[in-house]
Amino acid sequence: MLDSKTTGIVAYLTWIGLLIALVAGDREGAKFHLNQALVIWLFGLLSAIPCLGWLWGIFILLCAIMGLIYAINDEEKEVPLLGSIRLLK
Repeated sequence: MLDSKTTGIVAYLTWIGLLIALVAGDREGAKFHLNQALVIWLFGLLSAIPCLGWLWGIFILLCAIMGLIYAINDEEKEVPLLGSIRLLK
């Protein structure tokens, strides 16, 4: 079982990392980062839209990097624009 800090870090890495964090990680301790990573990866699917999608993809990549840095520093800061969305209760 992963501790909460490691769970938060793994969640931002890839979709597979998010699944590993949800299954094997400390879901209660890292709920904030799990939620943000889920929102970032779901909204990242919008980058498949032609023309504007690549701009959105860059924004999503920056949000994932910011979230990863926050998880590494063990901070619960919201990423811009998407951070206030709550999918996990």
